[in-house]
Amino acid sequence: MIVRHMDFEFIHALLEEKFRLYNNPAFIVSDPVSIPHFFSLKQDIEIAGFLAATISWGNRKTIVSNARRLMRMMDWAPYDFLTHARDQEFQPFLNFVHRTFNGEDCLFFLQSLREIYSSMNSLESLFTDQGMYGAEAAICRFRDIFLNTLHLKRSEKHIANPARGSSAKRLNMFLRWMVRNDNNGVDFGIWKNLDPAKLICPLDVHSARVARKLGLLSRKINDWKAAEELTANLRKFDLKDPVKYDFALFGLGIYEKF
Repeated sequence: MIVRHMDFEFIHALLEEKFRLYNNPAFIVSDPVSIPHFFSLKQDIEIAGFLAATISWGNRKTIVSNARRLMRMMDWAPYDFLTHARDQEFQPFLNFVHRTFNGEDCLFFLQSLREIYSSMNSLESLFTDQGMYGAEAAICRFRDIFLNTLHLKRSEKHIANPARGSSAKRLNMFLRWMVRNDNNGVDFGIWKNLDPAKLICPLDVHSARVARKLGLLSRKINDWKAAEELTANLRKFDLKDPVKYDFALFGLGIYEKF
């Protein structure tokens, strides 16, 4: 849906106002992005962010609590744990559960991360290959490599596949955390080989509801095409950094029940 000209200035002003309000460290305590903020080492931030994003569905308090539990199980040093722990030290993770993400899924994720870091220095390398990909290609490349580690078929549902229509909300959120860099103390901006302009806005029930009320989204299903449509409209307000408005849409949906 194209934003009507008479609405453009109002919607732009609203999105900018709410972006400035919610792109603020004061609002991240109850958000999964708070988990990687416990760390300063790049690899720790990546691992903590990826695992927190992976379990980011359901009750936010439970998400943050379970993500903190994962960090405690790795002695609050995830990179060191993954690269130095003995095989038997991974076994307690078989008892980890977050909704449908169970212990076998968790163990696979950790083993895949361990394998990745045994041959490369950063997860960023999985999303890029000597060039600048768009978000869909980046996620699909990452997914293909991540699933190379031996795993149960059931675990694949926890790595979204935009090529099959998934909105990939959690991976798009993780990419926002790693790529955006505005020095506001929320997103990290530690990855330089993905262009913020090519990111796709994370789409969940809250942001989608707000987007439809504002006329920024016409598609009825919250899938990859809907995320692309929303992002295309957000680029009309900021071509270089469209996903910054994720803060506004999510804040309006969660905090203001817009």
